[in-house]
Amino acid sequence: MSARPEDPSWARAILAALIVEIVLVALAFAWVAAYAHGLRPGGLAGMAGGALVLAGIVAAPVAYRMGAGFIPVRKAGKLPWAVVREEYQLEYGRDKLEIHRDAIHPGERILVIDDVLATGGTAEATCRLVEALGGKVVGLGFLIELSALGGRTRLGDHLVESLAIY
Repeated sequence: MSARPEDPSWARAILAALIVEIVLVALAFAWVAAYAHGLRPGGLAGMAGGALVLAGIVAAPVAYRMGAGFIPVRKAGKLPWAVVREEYQLEYGRDKLEIHRDAIHPGERILVIDDVLATGGTAEATCRLVEALGGKVVGLGFLIELSALGGRTRLGDHLVESLAIY
């Protein structure tokens, strides 16, 4: 695919990406309207892999909409300041997540959100990070839950809500 000015394919690709972003943010706002406002979180911890897709596109606007702080939770080595790290088991190996060590105040109510709940390893590790900093996980929210993979069972007694369950 060429990106020459006379080739409009680059414009279609940008438009498609913007439409996906708008849909994801709209779904996240629907989730907030349905579940999250009663939880009154002080911060939203957005889990994100290498591309920070969820954190940048979904979690940050949701935090803004709720009047809460946004707390990025990233893979090891991606955050620019002093961090707390949690290593966790994946179905195919091990990985590490990090959070800024000053991101959460003791007793702060934190809502953990992500796009997909699959095996639950990343969400479980994020809960441990929040709790290690003295935060209280008031719930976890996902746009999609893949129920056959059993991720919900790894999250203990935490409130878990998903917009779509497959």
